Amino acid sequence: MKLGVFTVLYQNLPFEAMLDKLSEMGAEAVELGTGNYPGSSHCDPDELLNSPEKVKHFQREIEKRGLTISGLSCHGNPLHPNKKIAKESHEVWRKTVLLAERLEVPIINGFSGCPGDHLNAKFPNWVTCSWPPEYMEALNWQWNEMVIPYWKEEAHFAETHGIFKIAFEMHPGFVVYNPETLLKLREQIGPSIGANFDPSHLVWQGIDPVEAIKKLGRENAIFHFHAKDTYLDKDNIKVNGVLDTKHYSEILDRSWTFRSVGYGQDEKVWKDIVSVLRAVGYDHVLSIEHEDMLASVDEGLGKAISLLKRVLFKEELTEIWWA
Repeated sequence: MKLGVFTVLYQNLPFEAMLDKLSEMGAEAVELGTGNYPGSSHCDPDELLNSPEKVKHFQREIEKRGLTISGLSCHGNPLHPNKKIAKESHEVWRKTVLLAERLEVPIINGFSGCPGDHLNAKFPNWVTCSWPPEYMEALNWQWNEMVIPYWKEEAHFAETHGIFKIAFEMHPGFVVYNPETLLKLREQIGPSIGANFDPSHLVWQGIDPVEAIKKLGRENAIFHFHAKDTYLDKDNIKVNGVLDTKHYSEILDRSWTFRSVGYGQDEKVWKDIVSVLRAVGYDHVLSIEHEDMLASVDEGLGKAISLLKRVLFKEELTEIWWA
């Protein structure tokens, strides 16, 4: 497995300066945003798709630092009921597919999206309970009329351009938010649907990341991995549960908070995560995503790199000589 970084945390640095910094810090791979929520400051599809020379320069700068691209990321909501937002997300997705083909990057990371509850809705509607019965009616409409038809067409589009790994981040607020919903979509669309496995969004839901990795790993459905942590405030959870709409800055009052690797779950948990990833055959990149409000970008990333370097396995497996 390789150690990577989702480069949006240094979006204010020029491309080459960002690569230098991450290489010096010990990164082996970069995950690059191509638009929508991650922005495209380091990897603009419009710029690269229109210039073969820029593509060559782009690839050369990454390669000469000994880095690889773990995936292109275009997290957005192409199913948004606001047609303008949906169109923008969809266009970025399609350009990302074309760019992934050009760069020979086999994995695209993103969100499944979330529709409204009818065609004239104004905002997305994330359904979280089955009663009153209109919630189930809305959920069935979302899946059958919006989600499945859209991703069937887009998976076909991706496959015609050589992209067979669409990695959804299981994120509350979108229709795919846990292993069950990911596998539900995969069953309908096919094996090109998998996970950009981010334990931070699962832990606060009460999901054990090790067990979730086993479940998805047995289906060969883990395509990419985000190394991000979550701290659970057990006292606040005892009072309010885990659903929390307070701003992320209200750390003392929230039920959970995103943290740098090792500051939410201890090192033993991360050793278990790395071990089970190896057990299910995942041998790609652990891409650090930094969203810790209690640590600067440099320090938070540095501490995450330090911990993961200690727990990652770097050598090939040997034969079982003792049995």
